[in-house]
Amino acid sequence: MNIFELTCMVYLKNDVGFQSSFEIIAKYISYSIHLAELDEIHTSKDYKFYTFGSFHPIEKDKIYKKGKIYKFTIRTLNKILASALYNTLKNNTNNRHFTVVETIKKEVFQFFINELYSVSPVIVSVDNGRFWTIKESGDIEQLRKLLHDNIEKKYKSFFSEDVDVKQNFIQLIEIKNRVPQNIVIVKDNKNICFFGNKLRIIPNEDEVSQKLAFSAFGCGIGEKNSYGGGFVLAKGIK
Repeated sequence: MNIFELTCMVYLKNDVGFQSSFEIIAKYISYSIHLAELDEIHTSKDYKFYTFGSFHPIEKDKIYKKGKIYKFTIRTLNKILASALYNTLKNNTNNRHFTVVETIKKEVFQFFINELYSVSPVIVSVDNGRFWTIKESGDIEQLRKLLHDNIEKKYKSFFSEDVDVKQNFIQLIEIKNRVPQNIVIVKDNKNICFFGNKLRIIPNEDEVSQKLAFSAFGCGIGEKNSYGGGFVLAKGIK
């Protein structure tokens, strides 16, 4: 089992606030997918099987500076998508916010994962169009189940195979924020906020749990991954 990772070096044409960075990168990737003529992914309402992180390094004032070089990372389960983006990200030159000046692609083979850390908010829907937060729900077992169900469905959808699940892939989950974190996108001139949490997750050690944990590393955990939600780092044995 393997995933594909693109590290993108970018030149900023304008100052970009941290809050705005997710939407700006999401739209850049989405248009690059369109340029690659992968419209079945571009227009799909189903899982897109990729995830990304915001610009790095983070500025102390949370304003990324015009004229500076930053990097962001895209991960995906989809080899065809990774290969296409490797070319079209650099060809998407008319974007007013930034230009990708270099893209490095690598293949990452499955390794044993001890811990997952979310860099961006992990977003999970609950009833009535709301999102899971301590205030909204506070039920950790509900969060644990929803996260497991989400990544199990992604795995089955992408690999077209069932997994013999005997337990939740998450052994321990820790919420790292005091108040909900959010990702904001603009649609029809209105701000839409997706609320989530920064999480530390220890997966179980069995084969299926490790497959699901690695899938979460490759395509994001929770929902709204194509907007930057649920991008994780992994600590483990390679």
